[in-house]
Amino acid sequence: MIKKQLKNILIAAATFGAMTASTTQAANWLMLQGTEPSGAAERDHVWGFIQAQYQDDKSDPNGAGGYIPPKLIGPNLDSQSAFNVNRARIGVRGTGMPLDSNVNYFILTEMGNNGITAPGGYNAALTDASITLNHIPGARLRIGMFKYPGAEEGLQAIHVFDYINFTSVTNQMLLERFPQASDANVPPTATPDANMAAYSRSVGAFRDTGIQVFDTFKSDNWEHSYAIMVGNGNGLNFGDNDDNMDTYLYWSSELVLGGKGGRRSGLKLFAWNQDGKRTSTVDKTQEQDRTRTGFGVKYLGKLFRVTAEYMKGEGMIFQGQHRPGHIYNNEEADGAYIEGGWYIANTNFEIDLRYDTYTRGENHPTSAANDESTADTMTIGTQYHFNKKTRLNLEYANRDYESNTAAVEAQQKDVGGRLAVQVTHIF
Repeated sequence: MIKKQLKNILIAAATFGAMTASTTQAANWLMLQGTEPSGAAERDHVWGFIQAQYQDDKSDPNGAGGYIPPKLIGPNLDSQSAFNVNRARIGVRGTGMPLDSNVNYFILTEMGNNGITAPGGYNAALTDASITLNHIPGARLRIGMFKYPGAEEGLQAIHVFDYINFTSVTNQMLLERFPQASDANVPPTATPDANMAAYSRSVGAFRDTGIQVFDTFKSDNWEHSYAIMVGNGNGLNFGDNDDNMDTYLYWSSELVLGGKGGRRSGLKLFAWNQDGKRTSTVDKTQEQDRTRTGFGVKYLGKLFRVTAEYMKGEGMIFQGQHRPGHIYNNEEADGAYIEGGWYIANTNFEIDLRYDTYTRGENHPTSAANDESTADTMTIGTQYHFNKKTRLNLEYANRDYESNTAAVEAQQKDVGGRLAVQVTHIF
């Protein structure tokens, strides 16, 4: 009862912001990632960032001494503590000047150890390769592989993300996994060398290959943005594995207070929807609908910020890195989060606090295969900014996992806290 009340509070917070906006705004990721400044962009700007971290999981094993993915450190999932270079990205972006400054391009590669590179055993992977044509007023065209318009956690630039780990709802419902026919479920295994990462293909990384029509319209201090995208629905793979296309819809309205870039001040109200189908890798005649929708609000000021977002999904509900065989389902899930940060005046410190809740399997009867499970997480953290491009994150997540299925509850009840430290440098 308490958890449902908390979820209702988060939904109300996002709805209230969407209905009563009258004062502010945050980053416009559609424009920042898809376009270059008109008349001021370089022909080729090389950029990137590195993130190195250490994480330590305090979870206990089940009664038989086995572990499941929430109790292990990703992406390898074979230890409860590890150092890692989780992201090392380098890219180039710019315009077609002097031939045509209305043509923009964006290329980015990943060389860190994460859900993009580890499942396929890659040393490097291309995550973005797009061209934007700005010739039609009110309808810019972006073509290629890039971040689809959607939830704030997925759409925003990861190097300015205020936390080390995603919320459970974003990680499980939006960070899509793609099973292969050879991927088999892995039972809970004792550490070390648990080898719980059963998926052999990269996560979707909030990206797709397709075409997007988008633009921003200004009215006084307001910015209204839209995006309509059609894509393969196949993550980081350029090609398509079936004849189905995914559609993405996005809208945001913002009142800009000041500043620019990824940390400008203001209030942003946004809503989004994704709709598509997935074809089974085991039985090619079987298709599964997949829908995701959400809305939220983000305030970013000089001394503090607040974000609230609610999301709901149906079909292809993730069951864990060790259970790829269970992802072709028609289960329902929803979740929400509310987070805030306080920038301590006249210092380089900020304090962060986030609560997120996620429930999956809401429409299925209690059984070992289709259970209702809930994950609640309270994260407290701090950041120290050495300068505008280098910062240290320290956070601790207190996690509470529950299930109404006895077999699943036996695995989840001992999920404990997780300590994480990360250094980010942008170049």
